[in-house]
Amino acid sequence: MTTRFSCDPTEFAGRRVLVTGGTQGMGEAIVRRLAAGGATVATTARSPAESPVGLFIQADVSTREGTDAVIRDVLARLGGVDVLVNNVGGSSAPGGGVLALGDEDWQRALDTNLLAAVRLDRGLLPGMLKQGSGVIIHISSIQRRLPLYEATLAYAAAKAALTTYSKGLSKEVGPRGIRVNTVAPGFIETTAAQRLIARLADQAGTDAETARQGLIDTLGGIPIGRPGRPDEVAELVAFLASDRAASIHGSEYVIDGGTVPAV
Repeated sequence: MTTRFSCDPTEFAGRRVLVTGGTQGMGEAIVRRLAAGGATVATTARSPAESPVGLFIQADVSTREGTDAVIRDVLARLGGVDVLVNNVGGSSAPGGGVLALGDEDWQRALDTNLLAAVRLDRGLLPGMLKQGSGVIIHISSIQRRLPLYEATLAYAAAKAALTTYSKGLSKEVGPRGIRVNTVAPGFIETTAAQRLIARLADQAGTDAETARQGLIDTLGGIPIGRPGRPDEVAELVAFLASDRAASIHGSEYVIDGGTVPAV
């Protein structure tokens, strides 16, 4: 079930936004939420979008060529961005633990979950610095603190690197008017999560519900009793992108239903 949020349709009026991986799951929810707030939104995906909101750029941002193409297109068509949401991420590594992962699996995880964000930041930051304002939000994961070794160890390590990079970036560009924060979702019911569940079920020779519960158990349970929803993540991102969060900088916001068992 999807929750719909009401919002001020002028909150982001005049803001130029780029959301990577914005045609499904959390990315699509973020795109629709910011567009509903009046932003001019561009988004990217590897596959063509059926009904994109705003400007759509087909590109694989896990590659240098893909990020270069996105940067060129965004600068040419929007003149830059005011808000950058680096949402692209995920894992396609095989199960079986660390010895099942080859160099290609590790490189793919780093390209998708770390270097895509680094390259896009590097290409779009100069415009933000020139105008003296901007917001960068990196979508990390609670797996940076609760890594799962069976299938997503490389993903977890890359997200940990993304969070550390984000903190360092925030210290550098904060004094120049650019706010940088990270959002760390827990188990969110997205199409990517459903694919992971199906893969785990196939590997274990069980059904999807058993694999789903096993994933929840591996995380230590979800105190609120359910996974999160993409719209809930989108609302948090919208808050951090807004002027309401003007003094929030260099922080990570966890949205996991209470999964991480630490203060």
